Amino acid sequence: AKDAKVRAGKAEEEVAELVKKAQQLEVELDKTQEELLTTTEKLKEKENSLSSAELEVNALNRRVQSLEGDLETCEDKLLLATNKLDKAATAADDSDRMRKVLESRAQQDEERMGKLEEELKGARNQAEDADKKYDEVAKRLQQVEGELERAEERAEVGEIKIVELEEELRVVANNLKSLEVSEEKANQREASYKEQIKT
Repeated sequence: AKDAKVRAGKAEEEVAELVKKAQQLEVELDKTQEELLTTTEKLKEKENSLSSAELEVNALNRRVQSLEGDLETCEDKLLLATNKLDKAATAADDSDRMRKVLESRAQQDEERMGKLEEELKGARNQAEDADKKYDEVAKRLQQVEGELERAEERAEVGEIKIVELEEELRVVANNLKSLEVSEEKANQREASYKEQIKT
């Protein structure tokens, strides 16, 4: 009976330890779920940033196309002005005056073309910067997805451990019940022996 009590006490201690471990695992699971929620929010923010970067790239592409169209128009105007200048060179008194007018216009066109080339260069630089930002966001998005996957794996492992501990707890409880029944039977036998001795 004494040994049964000792075993029962140890079993109770084991049950208490398992309950404590189960509580710790529940706390770890809650923490993991909070980390998963935080990671999901960060992922949404990165997706929004990625969408903004894509819109910026599209806008820059449209701007580059517009600038290229303006540049072609300027080149056409410059070609037309050169043709007129060649014709004007063969004229008499008006040829010099016409030449100056066309040269002035050609100079303005060249200046405008230079400005457009600078704008085009700047637009291309902006497009390159946008591409770099897009690559950075894509890399970060991949990292966040990896972190999210690892967090989900940790959560699954935590749930499996809790199930295993609950099963162990049920086994210990059944063993404890068996020990209590054995102790009760031993007490009954002891009482019966004492009664027989008295008689």
